[in-house]
Amino acid sequence: MAKVQNPTTTTLGYALFATRWLQAPLYFGLVAAQGVYVYKFFKELWTLILMCVSGHATETYVMLAVLKLVDVVMIANLLIMVIVGGYETFVSRIGLQGHRDQPEWLSHVNSNVLKVKLATAIVGISSVHLLQMFVDVHHTSHHALLWGTVIHMAFIASAAILAYMSGPMVAHTDRAHADRSPAAPARVSRPQEHERHERQEKPDPATPAATPALPRQTDADADAEARIRAAGFPARKLLEDFDEQHPRGFDREAVARLGKADFVTARRNVVFVGPPGTGKTHLAVALGVRACQAGHRVLFATAAEWAARLADARAAGRLEAELTALDDHPLLIVDEVGYTPLDTATAGLFFQLVAHRYERASLIVTSDRPLGRWDEVFGPSAPALTDRLAHHADVVRLDGDSYRTRRATSAWAD
Repeated sequence: MAKVQNPTTTTLGYALFATRWLQAPLYFGLVAAQGVYVYKFFKELWTLILMCVSGHATETYVMLAVLKLVDVVMIANLLIMVIVGGYETFVSRIGLQGHRDQPEWLSHVNSNVLKVKLATAIVGISSVHLLQMFVDVHHTSHHALLWGTVIHMAFIASAAILAYMSGPMVAHTDRAHADRSPAAPARVSRPQEHERHERQEKPDPATPAATPALPRQTDADADAEARIRAAGFPARKLLEDFDEQHPRGFDREAVARLGKADFVTARRNVVFVGPPGTGKTHLAVALGVRACQAGHRVLFATAAEWAARLADARAAGRLEAELTALDDHPLLIVDEVGYTPLDTATAGLFFQLVAHRYERASLIVTSDRPLGRWDEVFGPSAPALTDRLAHHADVVRLDGDSYRTRRATSAWAD
């Protein structure tokens, strides 16, 4: 039974949540402080240049002046982390998805990550200050040296404690997410269920041997294993086990690059296109496994199963809630697009799924036909759907004969 929410409580909650915008001026104030440090940097630099040109700069003076410049830059870096990371975490998302200069840490920033990075930056700044004291030791009192060292060690200890505490907290969050993860998306018909059972029992022959693109991860931790089990993969497939000699042609470098799972943090999509039996599902599952090992939650289903899941949600009047719930999974895999014909209403559901995740989270899609022919599957929805799907996407084409057919023909010949 659906839970009835109190309108007053809901309105109050939204109002309280909206107060986060009160923090926005604080971050813009820090931007002004960043400008002050830019001015201070160039002022110190100009003074150093004048002293060197005039011949009054000793070696100790130059070293201290350079350390001051480093100190200013490190504090400015700290400000950037607070401004960008804090705004993204506590106020609103910053739409940098796909930007070539997006910081690596911003894609997975949260309060724990931010605290650890800030603590590390403070330790670095403290190190520079302590080094300045030791460089100018003849003009620094023993008392100042002692307390500078003690304070620096305190910063190191606090950063180590924060880093230690953040590990179990992140692991606990991942376990909680894995426990809440649905097993297999949607209800499926008996023939589909039988097909899925067969795929689990037999290894997929479209996935033979040997791509040494990346080292095999043999020490996957329990959390990664939980995410892999919760993803609903038909079988575990690895990039290392893909027979790259079978397809007549595909972009090996692109697949190796995608194997790093950076596309998930960048919220990009992947589309595998090719005839049946060329290894599209193998590659999709293998990338999903890599994403799980990189700390991301993944959900796998065929296009028919996703259609049933979304149709059930629409019939129950909770389609929007279902799409929002799927945001907990940074990567969704939609297998076998085009194998089952879709009516106009179901095609509209797929469009809503792709549009909802556009620049918000990643999709891997496998299909037996190129994007230009998706109007055969999705009808009038195809142009808008493919436009959003392909905007930030790697499209990998696999050419060749079916590995299953080849094996069957070989067995008959024998």
